[in-house]
Amino acid sequence: MHRPTLERFKHFFKEIRARLGLLLRPGLGIKRWFLALLIGLVLLAVAFALAVLHVYRTAPETWWLPYLSGAALRFLPRPVRVLVFGGGGLLFLGWGLWGLSRSLVAPFLRGDTSLLDALAQYHRKKQGPHVVVIGGGTGQSTALRGLKHHTHNITAIVTVADDGGSSGRLRRTLGILPPGDIRNCMAALADDEDLLSRLFQYRFPKGLGSELDGHSFGNLFLTAMTGLTGSFETAILEAERVLSIRGRVVPSTLTLVNLAADVFMPYENRVVRVVGESRIPETPGRIQRVWLIPERPPAFPVAVQALLNAHMVVIGPGSLYTSILPNLLVPEIAAALKASRGLRVFVVNVANQPGETDGYTAYDYVEALERHIGSGGFDLVLLNNRHDLPLPEGVEWVIEQPDRPIPYPVHRADLVDEKQPWKHDPHKLAAVLMHLLEERTGPLATKG
Repeated sequence: MHRPTLERFKHFFKEIRARLGLLLRPGLGIKRWFLALLIGLVLLAVAFALAVLHVYRTAPETWWLPYLSGAALRFLPRPVRVLVFGGGGLLFLGWGLWGLSRSLVAPFLRGDTSLLDALAQYHRKKQGPHVVVIGGGTGQSTALRGLKHHTHNITAIVTVADDGGSSGRLRRTLGILPPGDIRNCMAALADDEDLLSRLFQYRFPKGLGSELDGHSFGNLFLTAMTGLTGSFETAILEAERVLSIRGRVVPSTLTLVNLAADVFMPYENRVVRVVGESRIPETPGRIQRVWLIPERPPAFPVAVQALLNAHMVVIGPGSLYTSILPNLLVPEIAAALKASRGLRVFVVNVANQPGETDGYTAYDYVEALERHIGSGGFDLVLLNNRHDLPLPEGVEWVIEQPDRPIPYPVHRADLVDEKQPWKHDPHKLAAVLMHLLEERTGPLATKG
């Protein structure tokens, strides 16, 4: 045999062996059905063989009997015939099942992904760790966009203190919870190539003189669904079903809350009180504290349960005072976070947010959280250690100060998005988080 031909045969059998290994991998949920199919086919084959044997033994001598004997390979020893018919049957069975499966699932496969690869990836994510992400805004969406490639068991706990933009207008007009951050998280957990998720994020142009100016389609959809179903939480569930997202998006509270802050004005040497999440970053000065109005809203029970059952809780990234802390200012959310047995990681922002955390070091982020919720809210601090890319004017890196060490274990890694270095790269961030979880609890933790 020519060497190229031999190499092709070797490659073919190697591929078959790899595919069989993948097919027999525990957890795919298909071997039981394959066995059921095989048993059914064997029983049908036995019934057919008995029928043929009956005809062969009882029918008179006719012209077609010799052909039947030839088709049964009676000229070969019985063990050889068993191997020939059994091997041929298995080959045709496998070929038929493979082709049928490819035809049925072809519309749902992306690119050149094989059926078994897609199935293995789906079940790996389905059995992945339970991860809770606390925050809001683009930072939380960034974390979700990376984590969804590792697990489907994600719960995003989102602030409902937003009062600006499209969400604020809907909140003031209709008295509903602001849908903007929830919409962003849903889009992040959906398939990025899906037309529906892009439609959900579509924003009507401003300046048209229309009531739709600046509104997001997703915000309007959630508002309409709230009116149709009678509750905001049911509207979220229905939107998740429409987008086929992997995971859950839940508000930290179902109470309509406002965010208030005390801001120190250095040039006037006084403290002013600001009410409204959108107004706080616009007020020049240094934020001293923030709180909710009403101060002790009840937590959404689903959010509390998710925290208590989590393998890992990710706090941030995101706007410290207007996205992360509004969730933790709900007393039951903070209590559940402290009671959680999962690995609790505080992800410090890559860069400071103008108007909110100007001049903050990594220590200042940690100190601000502890000042509001007390100590013991997290186990580990995750910091970006790459600072060699140019930032826009007015934006500065979050760095450590040697004389102000962080009183928690710190993990440092390259987390920046090279195209937008003031943000986290979703895939880098998710990979580091999964690595930290596996380091702490072993590889089984990342498999559920």
